[in-house]
Amino acid sequence: MSFDFPAYVQRCRERADSAIAKALAKSQCPQKRLLEAMSYSATNGGKRVRPLLVMAGAEACGNSASPTVDSAAAAIEMMHAYSLVHDDLPAMDDDKLRRGLPTCHIAFDEATAILAGDALQSQAFSELAELPNCPDKIKLRLIQELASAAGAAGMVAGQAIDLASVNQRISLAQLEQMHQLKTGRIIRAAIRMGAIASGRSQASQLRALDDYADAIGLAFQVQDDILDVTADTATLGKQQGADEELNKPTYVSLLGLEAAKDKAEQLRQDAHQALQEFGPEALALRALADYIVQRAH
Repeated sequence: MSFDFPAYVQRCRERADSAIAKALAKSQCPQKRLLEAMSYSATNGGKRVRPLLVMAGAEACGNSASPTVDSAAAAIEMMHAYSLVHDDLPAMDDDKLRRGLPTCHIAFDEATAILAGDALQSQAFSELAELPNCPDKIKLRLIQELASAAGAAGMVAGQAIDLASVNQRISLAQLEQMHQLKTGRIIRAAIRMGAIASGRSQASQLRALDDYADAIGLAFQVQDDILDVTADTATLGKQQGADEELNKPTYVSLLGLEAAKDKAEQLRQDAHQALQEFGPEALALRALADYIVQRAH
């Protein structure tokens, strides 16, 4: 069955951008510069992969039209934006370019960037806590999914391991653990939040979606590592070769370029295998698995 993935991505992006704009407006931030930094970080560029996963996860479970899905998509993207703002700081990766634009601490200043990241994280949880016409049980499940994925057992732990691994020799298993936490947990949460927000998810579906998420989460990072070597700065929208310059372990440095490409392809196949129990309602998830491995930036 043919599927117009670019058109689907555009529709999801428009929905997500609208939901993010509404969420930022609800923040009622009285400090103009801080609000500008929040908006700059959350809305300028980006692929919107995580909001798309929320919407596609809901669609796979039979209900992607609910406003709760859009709010969950906005929440996950604000959490992602916060992580990028902090990741780019001088005390972390010290990046100057993000999504083809100056990073937040360069465009504004370091203190404002820290506060903008803090505010985006808080607003993500506020968006879920204040969902209208949504049962409290669903709200709590969504909040728990995001908190668990973003905190000390998930993304933050992965970032800590990443920083501690600079100039260190680590094994492939340790590298995979780091990225399962740093990138994979948020990707898994995005799909699960979409399924939960649909109000129709079954336990077997969530298990299958977890397996899918684990595969594409690692595939996303493997492909990022490949692109850091093979693409140029203009295409990437961030500094090419940054990982090598920082002497950070990557799939390419541990496996070599060709073996890293083989691993990405195997993970793509694993993602498709995980979706066997789904029919055409999971076309978007299947197309996304292909896109993650075939993308050029």
